[in-house]
Amino acid sequence: MVSAAGGPSNLVAAEREPLLHVDDRSDTSKSYASVEVRDVPPTEEDADRIDCLLSTASLIFNRVIGTGIFATPSVILRSSGSVGLSLVMWLLGAAVALCGTAVYIELGTGLPRNGGEKNYLEVMFRRPKLLVTCIYAMVGKRLLAPFLENVNKSGFRAESGAHPLSCPTDVLHAWNPKETPSPTTARLAGVLCITVALFLHGTMLKTGLRIQNTLGLFKLSVLIGIALSGLASLLRVKGFKLENRPHNFEWDKMWEGSLRGGANAFVTGLFNVIWCFIGYSNANYALAEVRDPVRTIKRAAPIAMLSVTLVYFLVNIAYLAVVDKKEIVESGRIVAALHFGKLWGVGAERVVSVIVAFSTLGNILAVLFTHGRVVQELGREGVLPFSSLFASNKPFGAPFAGLFEQWLVTSALVLLVPPGDAYLFMLNLSSYPLALINMFVSGGLLFIHLPDRWLSKSLKGLRASYAWHPPFKAWTLVVLFFFLSNIFLVAVPLMPPSHGYQVYEYLPYWVGLRSHLWRAALPIDCGFSCTSS
Repeated sequence: MVSAAGGPSNLVAAEREPLLHVDDRSDTSKSYASVEVRDVPPTEEDADRIDCLLSTASLIFNRVIGTGIFATPSVILRSSGSVGLSLVMWLLGAAVALCGTAVYIELGTGLPRNGGEKNYLEVMFRRPKLLVTCIYAMVGKRLLAPFLENVNKSGFRAESGAHPLSCPTDVLHAWNPKETPSPTTARLAGVLCITVALFLHGTMLKTGLRIQNTLGLFKLSVLIGIALSGLASLLRVKGFKLENRPHNFEWDKMWEGSLRGGANAFVTGLFNVIWCFIGYSNANYALAEVRDPVRTIKRAAPIAMLSVTLVYFLVNIAYLAVVDKKEIVESGRIVAALHFGKLWGVGAERVVSVIVAFSTLGNILAVLFTHGRVVQELGREGVLPFSSLFASNKPFGAPFAGLFEQWLVTSALVLLVPPGDAYLFMLNLSSYPLALINMFVSGGLLFIHLPDRWLSKSLKGLRASYAWHPPFKAWTLVVLFFFLSNIFLVAVPLMPPSHGYQVYEYLPYWVGLRSHLWRAALPIDCGFSCTSS
């Protein structure tokens, strides 16, 4: 999938060297609001906070593994119509995720800085200066709540009326499964959950990372356990033997019902599968704080994503080995609860609530940690109000202002946004920009990868000005596939929903897209002028 740049004698040195050095004075460096951007090396308090491979990998698989794998398989099975086609869809989602991982490894080794896509877009789209930065700040993920980002990729989204309170709700359900918590109790518990994350990452950095790493390992261990339990059931191991085994893997039944819902249902299911793997770029937002970032991201990202994709596929097989297809599709319950109930009784389903709660907490911690760093980078650019405050690591040696901004927006959404169309509208506002950003990032990288014979003389000169020679390069076909997958993610919401499926109860399905276009055009409509102080 990848090729190393340079000869064997330069391999060790190359994998440790970033693309841009402190002394590079290229067209991509600039000063704004008395803050030098990208030419200034990370401060000593920024460096080596994430000091091991596990912490970097944990940022990725904590972000990828949220609530989706415990609930989404039933949605995917319903969309595909058959067991065989649903597994094919999971394989396609894994392929997109692995290609995205390769793309972001190349970008991360080329620009090992905090900020992620903000940096890549600035390098690729340079004129007018700061225009892409301001659009990114408005349209992108910067003012999104970690709760929304977690549910955003869960796959069951509008279909199940999911809300951003899964962590506290699951804890309360495990505590007292006979009583459904009131909306007020669930909302207050949700704010308490995000407050704990703010306190850990804002004031106790090392402790927060240790807890985050522990939750990441816990999630992987649980998923491995589910996968092994399914294998044990298939092999009829004592203690896992079912009286009425499902026949999901019999060849004549495995493909029964394929595409019964039509092409629209298949496309919607594939859309949800791809979202279940989102998170491979999470470590790129905090690379300036990783010890030996180029070497670490080249190892941590493949380890994390290969582990997740393999475990996801095996967990789906485990679910289908224990629970009949019809029950998964028609029961209306999350498939993980059905799996536990079939093997160990209804009482074991309480364990699922605890697992999902811890999984969600790990996801919130990972999202809050990295998003706070991107808000800090936007402060260093000078494009946010009170930029010096957001750019600072005071008073606890962490970007507390950026983390607090995430806490404030999340808490406001949890407490103030009512369920129904209003919540789903906010949810869709958080998903669509990520697909747009990935499309432009991968499209820019694809342009850099194109063969010279496909470019005019002026385009060759433009590409040469990038001087893009990262220590790690993804194959061009990999970049192309990832670019096309993001065009797919951008295009699908433009399609009318399939018959019998509604995105909103009262609002038109395209309302979120219109809002995004308005926000993207706002800097230009307002006579935006890009000047440096």
